[in-house]
Amino acid sequence: MAAKIRKGDKVIVLSGRDKGRTGEVFEVHPAAEQGAGSRINMVRRHQKQTGAQEGGIISKESSIHLSNLAYVGKGRQTDARRIQDSRGRQEVRIAKSSGAEIDWLRPLMCRACARNTTRLFAAS
Repeated sequence: MAAKIRKGDKVIVLSGRDKGRTGEVFEVHPAAEQGAGSRINMVRRHQKQTGAQEGGIISKESSIHLSNLAYVGKGRQTDARRIQDSRGRQEVRIAKSSGAEIDWLRPLMCRACARNTTRLFAAS
C-alpha cells in the first residue's frame, strides 16, 4: 500500500512537544513508519570535531512517527487523503474535502515487464 505522507509534502505536527509546527517532509521510512521534516522535532547533539566539520553542540532534525503528522492542504488546514485507482493501473492521491488531485503514484513494474516494454519500443 502506498504511503499517505510522502517526501515533499507540507505537514503539521499533531502531538508531542512540537505540536502545531509545520514543515516539509524530506525523508520517509515506510517500513519503520517514521519521517523527518524541516524544522520539525529538532534535537541537539554533541559532535566531535573532524577534518570537515567543527565540533560542538549542533541542532538537527530527528525522525517522528507518521501518525503524529497530518498533511496540510490549501489554507493551512489539515486535509485527509485517499488513494484511488483511477488511471488504469496508476494510483492517485486525492484530497477528501475538495476532491482535488494531489499527485499520482507510479506503479511498480517487475523486471520482466520492463524488459518486454523495452523490446516493444525498440521494435517499433
